[in-house]
Amino acid sequence: MTRLWLVRHGPTHAKAMVGWTDLPADLSDTAAIARLSNYLPDAPVVSSDLSRAVATADAIQGERHRLPHDPDLREINFGDWEMSEFKDDPLMRAYWETPGDIAPPNGESWNAVKTRVDRAIDRLIAEGHTDLIVVGHFGQILTQVQRALGISAYDTFGHRISNLSVTVIETAGGFAARKINHLP
Repeated sequence: MTRLWLVRHGPTHAKAMVGWTDLPADLSDTAAIARLSNYLPDAPVVSSDLSRAVATADAIQGERHRLPHDPDLREINFGDWEMSEFKDDPLMRAYWETPGDIAPPNGESWNAVKTRVDRAIDRLIAEGHTDLIVVGHFGQILTQVQRALGISAYDTFGHRISNLSVTVIETAGGFAARKINHLP
């Protein structure tokens, strides 16, 4: 069994769809970061290769072993929608209301994101870690919530994943969510 401690990066304060755009995280709330680090087990830390995840992983790492950054743990690639606000566009509405194979222009569908992240998580689990801290993104974490709960992508989007929160997934005999969006 592997227990995944999925941590969302610190806030970017962007009021837009931030996927592969490499914005920095605001890590000025040192008390929240200390609580988060103290809550997490002594386990290896891996992160997306985007700077907001890397910097958050650096902030909570302490004496924990660090694994190489993994680009497959990136956020959703919003393509032409990167850094835009939600607008009443039929394709954009369909992306969020009927997630699955619909993709933004030059971006990736929910199913593509889920396949990419599942592959990365499966690869990390195969390394045999008992506990593993994975620092990443809203969409990346939600792919594993969907996997653990066995729910639709639409229902998955109903879950809140706050910055600097922890979602705990256990993988014994399948995936099971133990905590979602826990703020230590």
